Amino acid sequence: MTIPTAQLSHLHRADGSATYSQAGYSVVGAVNGPIEVQRRDELPEEAAIEVNIRPAIGVGSTKERHLESILHSTLRHVILIHNYPRTLIQITLQIISTPEDESAFGKHSSLSVLPSLLQTSVLALLSASIPLAMTFTSTVIAVMSSGKLEANPSAKSLAQASSVHVFAFSSTGHLLVVESEGNFDMDTWDTVCAKAESICCSPKEDGDQMDDDASSENLQTFLKQAMEKKVERDMRWKQQS
Repeated sequence: MTIPTAQLSHLHRADGSATYSQAGYSVVGAVNGPIEVQRRDELPEEAAIEVNIRPAIGVGSTKERHLESILHSTLRHVILIHNYPRTLIQITLQIISTPEDESAFGKHSSLSVLPSLLQTSVLALLSASIPLAMTFTSTVIAVMSSGKLEANPSAKSLAQASSVHVFAFSSTGHLLVVESEGNFDMDTWDTVCAKAESICCSPKEDGDQMDDDASSENLQTFLKQAMEKKVERDMRWKQQS
């Protein structure tokens, strides 16, 4: 599993920002809100959420609109939207780099970038101090024709995979997002789901068995460490005074 990197609160003209990189993808996210919303988009009992995804090259297409709908649906269940009625929370995600051989992904190309978009959005929301009911982490897993499971697969693996799956788990271990493409049966799906949970969620207690390739430094740990670094940086002024 490739090691992710993140940088938070580095855009000065946004309420919150984050850059997340993993598996050849790098995404910059900016969050503004709660801000004034146009009357036609105003919701009387909750905040409106706007998600904009910009591709690395060219203009947005139906692929970006599909990804925006997935993120919008997910974030509505994560952000405490009832705290800010008649306002707008705006999330903008710019894909700044992709794997050089992304064109080889074929039919699975729409899913390969989704985990990076999800991770960037939650990090940017945390940077903006938007109240959340929970955090979440996401990963992509390819099922090869041999039955082998490959997390954060390469372009070659994606092109040869019989199916590709994206999962997102909440900080409480609940399954939030499931997107799958290709041919698979339920036994395969169960196996893939278990592997994704081991990658995303907190380490199991002592005595619990984990897959050989499941890292104790999982994505929940990574998310926690990224926020700890941000808080430490924000508090430096107090240490210097």
